[in-house]
Amino acid sequence: MVDLNKRRFLKHGLCGLSVYGAGAVWSNTLIGGCSSQQSNVLLGPDENDVRLPAGFRSRIIARSSQPVIPGQSYLWHAAPDGGACFSRDSGGWLYVSNSEVEPNGGVGAIVFDASGEVIDAYSILENTRRNCAGGATPWGSWLSCEEVDDGLVWECYLDGQTPAVVRPALGIFNHEAVAVDPEQGHLYLTEDKPDGCLYRFMADSMGSDGFPDLAAGRLEVAVRPAGQEALSWSQVPDPQASQQATRYQVASALTFDGGEGIAYFDGRIIFTTKGDNRVWSYDTTSQLLEVVYDAADYMSPILTGVDNVTVSQSGDIYVAEDGGDLQVVVLDNQGALFPIVQLEGHDKSEITGVAFSPDGKRLYFSSQRGAGGRSENGVSYEITGF
Repeated sequence: MVDLNKRRFLKHGLCGLSVYGAGAVWSNTLIGGCSSQQSNVLLGPDENDVRLPAGFRSRIIARSSQPVIPGQSYLWHAAPDGGACFSRDSGGWLYVSNSEVEPNGGVGAIVFDASGEVIDAYSILENTRRNCAGGATPWGSWLSCEEVDDGLVWECYLDGQTPAVVRPALGIFNHEAVAVDPEQGHLYLTEDKPDGCLYRFMADSMGSDGFPDLAAGRLEVAVRPAGQEALSWSQVPDPQASQQATRYQVASALTFDGGEGIAYFDGRIIFTTKGDNRVWSYDTTSQLLEVVYDAADYMSPILTGVDNVTVSQSGDIYVAEDGGDLQVVVLDNQGALFPIVQLEGHDKSEITGVAFSPDGKRLYFSSQRGAGGRSENGVSYEITGF
């Protein structure tokens, strides 16, 4: 039996969530009239190894080690991981994707015109390490996270010309993902360790554009004082981890079993932990932390291997599986669970990089290692029919 408080929160607490970003990032209007009753039956695999509900279609937009544009010298990167979509001022959008390889990781971008045709592709970050997930910013950049013990966050710019900037003030640790709270100007970061922490970054100042300056600030870690329900935040003394790992510097820090994807929506931080197959929600105003999904509450859970995550404007949480049934599973705002995508024949891979086009009509994701099970076999997809 699922805890009724969790179901109540799912039914009422996530309704009406909306994303930030006036055109800079995806809008996630998403499936609209596509109810769980319509979506919980997946058809057999199509020609691209993808199982979808009736009325949905898949398209391969890139394959690792191959040109995205025929005849172009730029090759799509190996092991595609976390990603996001951004609007283009000239029309259309971009999809950016991390490369989770070491030592030659980085980030690639695919450019679409207003009709959805692929018109360009290029790198926006090169020669970094195990770029796992990250997060889009409301000022139109991509924060790419290195998933290594001395990992950094790189701020990447979308034009393919401006060099990425490393942001050591966001801490040196085994980074997974980051989300920006545009209302308060805070950044929240997950750590992929069995005893990892949840971090918050507060910039020392704002830039001329009104957004936080990531060059300097205060890195904090979540704690829960004895006898209190609400979280508190304690400063990490040495964010550069010159003597001790950040997660061990505050004795009372809360630990999370393998922090994964994270997203901000309408005053809440949604994030996942893979070690215990949970989806969490943190209210940035009340500072209350709740579990909104726990696989242990189900005898035969639909969702396991929780990883990348995004949330629709209607409040539906989309979770990509690393393992499980290799699905993208929707946790809707009525508390129902149902798959919207499943890969067949990719048993040695994982689903990564879930993101929606700015109009919410196209879903992007990758099979990190494809049917071949190797980093160079990655495949990136587009789903339409929303």
